[in-house]
Amino acid sequence: MTITEVRTHRLSAPMHTPFVTALRTATTVDTLVVEVVDADGRSGFGEAPEVWRVTGASVAGAEACVREHLGPALLGRDADDLTARCREVRRAVAGNEAAKAAVDVALHDLAARRLGVPLVRLLGGSALSVPTDVTLSAGDAGSLAAAARDRMAEGFTVLKLKVGLDAAGDVDRVRAVRDAVGPGPRIRLDANQGWTPRQAVRVIRGIEDAGLDVELVEQPVPSWDLDGLAWVSDRVGVPILADEAVYGVRDLVEVIRRRAADMVNVKLAKCAGLATARVLLGLAEEHGLGTLVGSMMESPVGVTAAASLAAAHGTTAVSDLDAAWWLASSPVQGGLRYAGGTVLLPDAPGLGLTLEGNLRIS
Repeated sequence: MTITEVRTHRLSAPMHTPFVTALRTATTVDTLVVEVVDADGRSGFGEAPEVWRVTGASVAGAEACVREHLGPALLGRDADDLTARCREVRRAVAGNEAAKAAVDVALHDLAARRLGVPLVRLLGGSALSVPTDVTLSAGDAGSLAAAARDRMAEGFTVLKLKVGLDAAGDVDRVRAVRDAVGPGPRIRLDANQGWTPRQAVRVIRGIEDAGLDVELVEQPVPSWDLDGLAWVSDRVGVPILADEAVYGVRDLVEVIRRRAADMVNVKLAKCAGLATARVLLGLAEEHGLGTLVGSMMESPVGVTAAASLAAAHGTTAVSDLDAAWWLASSPVQGGLRYAGGTVLLPDAPGLGLTLEGNLRIS
C-alpha cells in the first residue's frame, strides 16, 4: 500500500500552568503534527515539538525538513514496509531528530491503523495503562510544597521537582516538599543541566545526609560534560539519570563506556522515533542501566506514542509522561487520558486520535 501524501499541521495550545525549568519557562505547547496518508485514505500521525533550549528544534525547521526532504522521500513508497521506511527517514538528513521522530511515529501509527490494533500492540505489548510521574515547576520552597500537596490530592504519587536554578537553596526546596507530602510518595529531581559537578555533589550529598529519600537525579550537569556526569555519579549514592546527554545510540554507548550514569531517559524527539527508542531501551537493559521513557512538552500525539512505548516495552522506573496533562484542554480528539498518576491508552487503532478540535492548521 503506497504512501500518497505527507502533510504538516502547526499546533499551538495554551497550558493551564507555566512550566518552569532551569532552562526555560513555557506557557504554550508549540509543535508540528505530521500526517502520513496511504492510498486507502488512512492517516497516521506523529509530532515534532519545538524545544529551542533543549534540542534546538523549531516548528518552522521541522516543517521545512518534512516538506523538503522526509515527505518527498516517502511518496510512492510501500507503507507496509515499516522497517525500511523508518530506516530511510533516519538516513535522509543529518540531525533534525524531532522531525524524524514525527515521521517515524506517523508511519508506526499508520501501520497500526492498517492492522486495526492499538500502537501498543504493534510494539509488542498489550497493556492499555502505564504509570507516570508529574512535574513540579521550579520555584521557591513554599510554592513547590503547595504544588506537591495539590498533585498528591489529584492522585499522583511520583513527583519530579525541577531544580537547578539556585543550588544553594535546592536542599531546602526538597526538604519542604518531603515535609509537605510525608514519607510515602517518591520524589525525583531534574536539574536540567543547571549545576556544575561540584554543586551537584554538594546538593545531592546534602539531600542524602538529610535523609530526604530522593529516588533519582536527572541530568545534574551540562549535556556535553560526560566527564562531569561520571564524576558526580562516582561520588553520590542517589542514582543519576542521563537525559540531555543521550540522543542516539552513539551517545548511550559513550555513557555506558564511561560509566557516566546509572539510568537513561529515552525520548522520541531526541532519538528520532520509536525504532531507535526501542534499540536504546534494549541496549541500556543489556548493560545494566535503569530506564524510563520521557517526553518533551508535547501534545497527546507525541505523549500517546511515548506512553505506548513505555507500556509495550516496560521500564525499570516510572516514566515521565505528564506533558499532555499540562494543557488547558486537549487540542486533538482522542488519544490518552489521565487518571491520577496513570496514563490510560485508547483501545482503538494506532494512536486512537484525530486532528479535529482546536488544532490550528497551516
